[in-house]
Amino acid sequence: MKADIIVIGGGAAGCMAALSAAEEGARVLLLERNQKLGRKLYITGKGRCNLTNNCPPQQVLDHTPRNGRFLHSALKRFPPSEVMAFFERLGVPLKTERGGRVFPQSDRAADVIDALLLALRRAGVAIVQDRATALLLEAGEVTGVRGECDSYPAHTVILATGGMSYPLTGSTGDGYEMARAAGHTILPPKPSLVPLVARGDICARMQGLSLRNVAVRVKNQKNKVMFAEQGELLFTHFGLSGPLILSASAHMREFETDTYRVCIDLKPALDEQTLEKRILRELAAQPNRNFVHILETLAPRLLVPVLSELSGIAQDTKANMVTKEARRRLLSVLKCIEIEIAGPRPLEEAVITSGGVQVTEVNPTMASKKTAGLYLCGEVLDVDAYTGGYNLQIAWCTGRTAGVAAAKAVKNGGTEHGV
Repeated sequence: MKADIIVIGGGAAGCMAALSAAEEGARVLLLERNQKLGRKLYITGKGRCNLTNNCPPQQVLDHTPRNGRFLHSALKRFPPSEVMAFFERLGVPLKTERGGRVFPQSDRAADVIDALLLALRRAGVAIVQDRATALLLEAGEVTGVRGECDSYPAHTVILATGGMSYPLTGSTGDGYEMARAAGHTILPPKPSLVPLVARGDICARMQGLSLRNVAVRVKNQKNKVMFAEQGELLFTHFGLSGPLILSASAHMREFETDTYRVCIDLKPALDEQTLEKRILRELAAQPNRNFVHILETLAPRLLVPVLSELSGIAQDTKANMVTKEARRRLLSVLKCIEIEIAGPRPLEEAVITSGGVQVTEVNPTMASKKTAGLYLCGEVLDVDAYTGGYNLQIAWCTGRTAGVAAAKAVKNGGTEHGV
C-alpha cells in the first residue's frame, strides 16, 4: 500500500490520528512496534481505562499545568463531550464516576482498544508491526519513515510515539530523537504523575494503608503552597502514592533546586475547634481507658502508633491523664502529618512524562514549524495534566487534530508548512 500519511505509534493519540485521517479520505499506514495496539491503554485507570473527564473544555485546561493554553484549539475541535460521543458510536457504553472520571460501563480497557482496532480496520487503515527508527528527511521536508524491517515513503508523517513512562509498553523516547532530527527542541523529560519517595520511616510503617477524603498541601522550601487538594492517597514502603499524590507530583518539578513537604490533613471536614471538641468528647467518654483506644476512634489502626509518637502521648497513658497541651499536639498532628519528600520515583514509574517537543515549535493544527509534512501529537509534546482522564483527553484531541489537518493538507495537494 502506498500511503498518504504514516502514523508512528499505535497508542491513544496515534490510533485517533490514524482513524481521523482515514475518515477524511487519506490512505493511512499505522506503524506500531508492539504486536498489539494500545498497550498503555490496557493499564490506564487500573485496567479500567479512564478515557476522559466529563467536563467542559476549560476544566481540562485548568487541570493542565504544563502548556495548557497550547491545547485551546484542539479541545475546541474535540472536547470531552465529543470524545464520549465518539466512543459511544463505536459501541462502547460509558459511565461517569466520582470527579467526572469516564470509564467503559464494562470496566474493561480492552473494550476501548477492541473498538478502536475494529474502527481502524473498517476505515481501511493498514497496520504494520515495525519499530520506526528515523524520519526520512530531504530539504526541510519529511519524505517517509525508516523502520527496522523496511522503509516507508510518504509526504506526511504523524509522530505519536508517546513519552518515556512505562517503557515496557513501548514508550522509550524514540520520538524525541526523531523530532530532534527534524529540528525540534526537546525539553528534558521528567516524571510527572509519579509516586513520591519520603525521608524517614513513617510511611514505611504504614505501608499498605489507603486513606480516602484526606487533604494534602505541598509546600516548598520557601513555605509556599504549591498544591492543595482533597482525595485518596496510599502509604508505601518507599513513601506516598495514590491519585492525590500523583496529582501533587505534577507541581514538584524542581527537586534539583527546591525541597518539598507534604502535609496530610486527616480530618479536612472538621475545623480545629470542632475537632478539639471531638477529641474532648472521646476522652471524656472513656476516662479510664488507655490513650491507644481513644486514637482508634479517630484514625485507622496502622496510624495509631505514628499518631502516638508524633503527638508525644504514650499509648498506655490513661485518657483522663492527657493534658491540654498534649491534646493540642494531637490536634496539630491530626490536621497535619508532615512528610519530607526526598524526590520522585524513577521516570519509568511515572504515569506521564513532563517534557518533550517544545510546543512553541508546533502549530495549533499539530503541524511542525520546523519540518514540512510532520505532525506531532500526544505525550511526545511538552504537555501534561493531572489524573482524572485529562491526559487521555489530551491524547484524543491532539490526535484528532493532527489526523484531520494532515488529511486536509494531503487533499489540498501538498503539506502544511510551519510559520
